[in-house]
Amino acid sequence: MTHSPTKLPRKTWTIIVLLALVGQIAWAVENNFFNLFIQDAFGASLSDVALMVSASALTATATTLLVGVWSDRVGRRKVFVVTGTLVWGLSICAFSVLQNVSGALARDAAAAAALGITLTIVFDCLMTFFGSLANDSCFNAWMTDITDETNRGRVEGVNSAMPLLSMLVVFGGAMFFMIVGDDGSVTYDYPLFFTIIGGVVLATGVAAALLMDDSHPEPRAHEGYLTELAYGFRPSSARGNRMLYLVLAAYCVFAVAMQVIMPYYVLYLRLPYILGENYVFVMAPCIVIAAVFTIIYGRRVDRCGFSRTVWVPLVLFLAGCALLTALSQAPAVFVGSMLMLSGYLGAVACFGAAIRNHTPVDRVGLYQGVRIFMVVLVPMLIGPWIGSAISASSGAMVGFGVVGDGFTPSSLIFAGGACVALLTFVVLAFIRRLERRARDE
Repeated sequence: MTHSPTKLPRKTWTIIVLLALVGQIAWAVENNFFNLFIQDAFGASLSDVALMVSASALTATATTLLVGVWSDRVGRRKVFVVTGTLVWGLSICAFSVLQNVSGALARDAAAAAALGITLTIVFDCLMTFFGSLANDSCFNAWMTDITDETNRGRVEGVNSAMPLLSMLVVFGGAMFFMIVGDDGSVTYDYPLFFTIIGGVVLATGVAAALLMDDSHPEPRAHEGYLTELAYGFRPSSARGNRMLYLVLAAYCVFAVAMQVIMPYYVLYLRLPYILGENYVFVMAPCIVIAAVFTIIYGRRVDRCGFSRTVWVPLVLFLAGCALLTALSQAPAVFVGSMLMLSGYLGAVACFGAAIRNHTPVDRVGLYQGVRIFMVVLVPMLIGPWIGSAISASSGAMVGFGVVGDGFTPSSLIFAGGACVALLTFVVLAFIRRLERRARDE
């Protein structure tokens, strides 16, 4: 690829970075602190947490599909992004009063806890609805609308770095709200924490209203709503957009590999015979290095194309997994984590740019939902179970010579993730064959 990249205005870059970062901060709070909140505030069980996570994942997928098609039909993105972000912020703020509300409405402590668990799950789904409406669906569709094949790699490099960078912001900020009990137990000032995060999201919605220019996609209302909704899941759609679906399939396989590892990654690092509570001093610099690598590498995706660039981060990912599987000393864990996370973010940037490049311009919103279905929902339903089964069957060591109960993460999760990731190369072989056929024709 020899074309010079299409330059985006500084205002556009500002809104991309702002919405991408703040959106991922909000998701990081949901993924990491709502689980803690429902346990600390209401004594929720693991099954309650699992129910909340599953309900949220299904809500995100359904919302992205439904609203994506809606935005295609009306030919507007900004109104969904702004409105969704504003209500998203308000819904996060609502978590700051759930304890008071459940206590006021219930007749005793047990009833208050049960009501609090129910309200938390309901409000989590509500928050997910507006977050997916604004971020997963219409913000991502807007980024596809305003970019082209010459600059999507660099945009996706920035966008892909945000999930891990947001974790640094959230966990670093949460330290200021930490409450340590006399017995050494740790909790947080949840009302203040959620109020501040919700306020930041609200302010971002205001900024989007002022700075964001709508992409004005061509309205699409030629078919019925349900017909449009089903389009992305038809075999005929896959045949007509073979490259897009092959890239989605490769991304799906890689996302499954990541879900084998990531739900247990921090738990593994925190094991006393790995890094213990000092894990943050290894994880934080690795995240920064991986983010910088991804932002820089995204430019190469624009210059060289998908199939010529995606193999490099995949190899880095495999090398990091191999190192983390074989060695547990701190230097090896640092290098392995750096390679694995760099490969993870770099591959995500490559996949994301390729998906945008091959998305039909008249169905951009719809395919945000198809993307979420294939690279978020399906991997979340498969990957964690593989990682759990690997740890359960490995006889992982909890302490010094004490056999674990099967819930302690084993280093073999990295080997399992690497084995699944190898299957990505099988799909990539079909992609390269399709590219050669296109060149010959």
